Amino acid sequence: MRVVIVTESFPPDVNGVAHCALQTARHLVDRGHSPLVVAPATAAGTGPDALAPCPVVRVPSLPLPGYPQVRVALPSRRVAAAIAEHRADIVHLASPFVLGVRGMAAAARLGIPAVAVYQTDLAGYARTYVHAGEAAAWRRIRSVHAAADLTLAPSGPALRDLETHGVPRVKLWQRGVDTERFRPDHRDEALRRELAPNGEVLVGYVGRLAPEKQVELLAGACGLDGVRVVVVGDGPSQAQLTEALPGAALLGRRTGDELARIFASLDVFVHTGPFETFCQTVQEAMASGVPVVAPAAGGPLDLVAHGRTGLLVPPRDADAVRHAVASLAADPALRAAYGAAGRATVEGRTWAAVGDQLLGHYTDVLAARRPVVAA
Repeated sequence: MRVVIVTESFPPDVNGVAHCALQTARHLVDRGHSPLVVAPATAAGTGPDALAPCPVVRVPSLPLPGYPQVRVALPSRRVAAAIAEHRADIVHLASPFVLGVRGMAAAARLGIPAVAVYQTDLAGYARTYVHAGEAAAWRRIRSVHAAADLTLAPSGPALRDLETHGVPRVKLWQRGVDTERFRPDHRDEALRRELAPNGEVLVGYVGRLAPEKQVELLAGACGLDGVRVVVVGDGPSQAQLTEALPGAALLGRRTGDELARIFASLDVFVHTGPFETFCQTVQEAMASGVPVVAPAAGGPLDLVAHGRTGLLVPPRDADAVRHAVASLAADPALRAAYGAAGRATVEGRTWAAVGDQLLGHYTDVLAARRPVVAA
């Protein structure tokens, strides 16, 4: 099968869209298929893509104003040319919004089926950044995804949102997690002594530092006796969070095995953002054997079993976050039980397993496109 993955983000970018697109490309190669990735050019230009398992076509891009870590693709004929030259059987659109729209249009002109993967709560971002525009964002989402043969939603709440707003032909496709990289036995006592020299309970957040993530909700946890807050990531909110989270260790961006050690060395993982369609870092924490505190909204509703693998709290409620952290910080046995249950929950959610599910969706779409032969 020849597949073109048109993605709004790709490594070296560090975010859910980029990571999922990379894992998809890897799985296609592993299963003997021929993928090609089309993605925005990076800030450093269009040099070799060392992490990519397949060819990558980079499209000229500009940084998003106020958020330079995010690149937005410029109009380019490379998208349609890449799809045509690759002789694609199917086009995979990862979080289509700008580049993906061009990929959708090119697929339609060429008569190639398209699968759109919904990954970003653009309506939630509109509420956060412009305090308006939610209806316009949904109109955009609906128009883009309605043109696809199939839309894949990463969680039950995301699927219901799409259907409620009139997006047709939606199915569930969750995300995998690297259970070999993220595992409890990567807990690093030397790292723990460095971050918690007085034996504090380590409470961590991992992700982008941006307004929609609402990391400032951890401020109350910073004031708890015997607790040290650790924040991993970068983004436009980094400077403000240095002031908003007194005493917290802001470690910046970490990746790979180093990130896995940090995850496993935490005692509690907290995700604060209410706009997650899935929330990969929650899965990575669970795979690392760490109990989770997360908002009862979006993707975490599918991932966190309240009272078994962690605690769900009302979105945007700083007092609820503080109370949940305090209850887990005070009870090592409960933390251990939640962490073990979380690890057991995700052990079967490998990228290979969910990658095969994706191939099944591709097969169904291709079958539906085949002309019916009269008897």
